[in-house]
Amino acid sequence: MPELPEVETTVRGLARFMDGERIERVVLNRPNLRRPFPDDLIQVMTGARVVGLSRRAKYGLIHVDRGSTLVFHLGMSGRWRIDPEEPDKHDHMVMETADHQFALCDPRRFGSVDLLNSDELDRWPQFANLGPEPLGPGLTAAHLKTALKGKSQSIKLCLLDQRIVAGLGNIYVCEALWRAGIHPRKAGGKVTRPQLERLIPVIVDVLEASIKDGGSSLRDYAAPDGELGYFATRFDVYGRTGEPCRRDNCGTIRRIAQGGRSTWYCPTCQK
Repeated sequence: MPELPEVETTVRGLARFMDGERIERVVLNRPNLRRPFPDDLIQVMTGARVVGLSRRAKYGLIHVDRGSTLVFHLGMSGRWRIDPEEPDKHDHMVMETADHQFALCDPRRFGSVDLLNSDELDRWPQFANLGPEPLGPGLTAAHLKTALKGKSQSIKLCLLDQRIVAGLGNIYVCEALWRAGIHPRKAGGKVTRPQLERLIPVIVDVLEASIKDGGSSLRDYAAPDGELGYFATRFDVYGRTGEPCRRDNCGTIRRIAQGGRSTWYCPTCQK
């Protein structure tokens, strides 16, 4: 599934060509993705001018001048294609401006498209209970200390809880915990303030590094321009079972299961 850096990369890629442009045509090639397309999608978006693009958690947002926002989720394998040379049978929604074509391609159809009133975004059920953005000012050691107080659940699973931090996924939590030297099984309520002080900047660092690299490109993800990200070539722990820890004179990377997901960590340097 595309994670936060892939969605951020997608939004930035779309903004280069879409921001400020008027949408002249919208085509739906099927009635639904994970759920039906909004009934008024074509009516509202046709003729609307894009006034900005942004991201919330793992959702991309396309804001238009009619007081509406198109919210998309890429699901398991979705991606936007800009000016594709040929149509793809999985291009389920296509939007056109005077100069460009934007095709939402989703082979597995686990993605979604919603149309909301822009002033009601924060009250939308999928957004209403989200925690702070990991790349925003709201994610602080003080916030985490309060949110984690008394929690016996592992810090790994706590960080995946979107009510605590919005948008963090499995890959980047594994990487951040390794960089901060925190054992993924440690109870969230027992993570110390100094450990949280170390954790915040490395969360930011690992996400920004992946965004700079264009994402992780696991399986069939690609950015809107078709380029594959290459952060996956620089994972410190993720997927490196049995390989040596990148810290000098350290241990061997292990894999465990937590909450139905794999966790990779170094038992020597993560405490």
